[in-house]
Amino acid sequence: MVVGIIVAVVIIVILVVVIGLYNNLVKLRNRVDNAWAQIDVQLQRRQDLIPNLVETVKGYAGHESGTLQAVTEARAAVSRATTPQDKMQAEGALTSALRGLFAVAEAYPELKANANFQQLQAQLAETEDKISYMRQSYNDTVMNYNTAIQTFPAVLLAGALGFTARPSFDADAGVEVAPKVQF
Repeated sequence: MVVGIIVAVVIIVILVVVIGLYNNLVKLRNRVDNAWAQIDVQLQRRQDLIPNLVETVKGYAGHESGTLQAVTEARAAVSRATTPQDKMQAEGALTSALRGLFAVAEAYPELKANANFQQLQAQLAETEDKISYMRQSYNDTVMNYNTAIQTFPAVLLAGALGFTARPSFDADAGVEVAPKVQF
């Protein structure tokens, strides 16, 4: 009888620990998903600004079609990306293409003086700042989640319960610096 009670108590304690662990991992996974969703909102905002920016530049520098095409194609690649990893990679290419666009704009003083271009430039700079901040937040959240699933005792159950490591949002080679949006 005493042995039965002890076994029951041990089973209950193990169940409580497993349930607590599972709930904590779900909470951390949801935070990672939410952090990514916040980045995605800002990436979409940047996506929405690009057509207006391209049209404004096209009005002044229409013969720079290669640069404009690169931005348009990079934007389309971001739209087609379905996973966070693919989107991160596509965003890196878009950032590089935007750098090229702003480099072209340097050669056109009347474009730099255009009020619409200046407004788009300011909005893009603000959005880039938000993306940068949210990347940091996402990476912190991913680090907490990954640490939780890779440490004892969660490491014993995380894989079996479907919890896998998430990638951080690292800068791609050549995009360590945000696009220059001030002239």
